Amino acid sequence: MGQPSLFSEQARAPQLDDLAGLLCASGQVLGFGRGVAARISVVVADPWRADEVARSFTVRGLLPELRRSDEGHSVVRTAFVADLAPLAGRWTRGAVKACPEGLQLDGPVLRLWASVAGGSDGRGYVLGLDPHAPDTHLPLAAALASAGLAAVLLGPRSGGPALRVTGRRRTVRLAELVGDAPTAAPSGSWPG
Repeated sequence: MGQPSLFSEQARAPQLDDLAGLLCASGQVLGFGRGVAARISVVVADPWRADEVARSFTVRGLLPELRRSDEGHSVVRTAFVADLAPLAGRWTRGAVKACPEGLQLDGPVLRLWASVAGGSDGRGYVLGLDPHAPDTHLPLAAALASAGLAAVLLGPRSGGPALRVTGRRRTVRLAELVGDAPTAAPSGSWPG
């Protein structure tokens, strides 16, 4: 394998701001005490996705909490911690999830987004969006385009709204940015 891109997942140490990748998908951020602390949580359908999110918390110094939703899906969350308050502040307007202005997507952020809500649909690589935060869809599409990954916005489907990255050059770039697939990820769930 060649040298990683300056923006790839392997190019720098993990940072708390990388957890924005969870918020690009269906992740939620909940503040506590007027910006004193925050918690990030995400519901995922597959055990390998829950394991990857839990690993991402651990390597960033956060203790993951694993639970089950009423529907039987895995829920991975952090405790309320002060270090997450700035991220929460950037990703909320009042009580509503919103994309920060000037959002830039790099490898670690994209890796987490793919870990939570990525997969092939036979026509390209699809990154799921939060159906409860429709105002984030167009800004996320613009941020992907700025990263050289122009995507098509898909309307509601069985898994919800999504952005589809197509074309060999774009999917190769996405695969380079997100790095190697998690060990347990099934075929078709990871770019490349």
